[in-house]
Amino acid sequence: MTVDNYHIPVMLQPCMDGLNINPDGIYVDVTFGGGGHSRAILEKLSPRGHLYSFDQDADAEKGAMQDNRFTFIRSNFRYLKNWLRYYDALPVDGILADLGVSSHHFDTVERGFSFRDSGPLDMRMNQSAELTAADIVNNYEVGQLSEIFAWYGELRNARSLANAIVTYRMRNGKIGTTQQLCQAVEKQLNPAREKKDLAKVFQALRIEVNGELQALSKMLEAAVEVLRPGGRLVVMSYHSLEDRLVKNFMRSGNGKGEMEKDFYGNVVSPLCQMKGCPIEPTAEEQEANSRSRSAKLRIAIKK
Repeated sequence: MTVDNYHIPVMLQPCMDGLNINPDGIYVDVTFGGGGHSRAILEKLSPRGHLYSFDQDADAEKGAMQDNRFTFIRSNFRYLKNWLRYYDALPVDGILADLGVSSHHFDTVERGFSFRDSGPLDMRMNQSAELTAADIVNNYEVGQLSEIFAWYGELRNARSLANAIVTYRMRNGKIGTTQQLCQAVEKQLNPAREKKDLAKVFQALRIEVNGELQALSKMLEAAVEVLRPGGRLVVMSYHSLEDRLVKNFMRSGNGKGEMEKDFYGNVVSPLCQMKGCPIEPTAEEQEANSRSRSAKLRIAIKK
């Protein structure tokens, strides 16, 4: 498996610049994926440096590098602090998170992440997890489905989409494939933005299946604890929900963006977001890699 056919690393150089790598330092890539970012970090490390990379997907582990300076951790990044403590790797000099779904996942039909081809309605990043997208669309009630589409998909017609799914499964039985899901909601989609809204439906289900926002919150909280003073947190997000959470956390130290101030009115936050954020891909990169178009990169330094 090569990086090219698994996942093209987005904004590779800005990520490396953001980490400001110390060759002797300890770094963490919490989203190994195809390994593109991890390989770039490893190239900059001396024999005394070390990289720990996380991924909960068995497919990603197949691409792990054989290198004394590298440790692959097959786990959700929400357990960042626990694993680094286990490896006696605290504190660390930098953490990188690329929150995008890899090209491999979208292109592997049987994983069910894309509506382009008909495949099983799965969407699990961790294939040993129990909850699938099929479980959600077949077992959740209208109110639950509506909340998912409204909160995680930011869809204005969330209620009608939920009703359409429940009606479809009552008339036709269980919804088991991505194609059946598309058929269930097609009449509720505006033809002018059909693909965009379908993408939001699939996004909402994927976030629910994998508990993505909860995991991201846990990881950000852990990152503050494991970074040394002056250490870098580099996070790349792809939709507004993630970016809002990351932005708020870097500004205030919490996902809600609630500012805590000291006696003198100064904002108390464990991080300082670097100026010029968010950074977006160049026009050339967006043209070469269409999946980079929505990416936003934020960098913060631990105080």
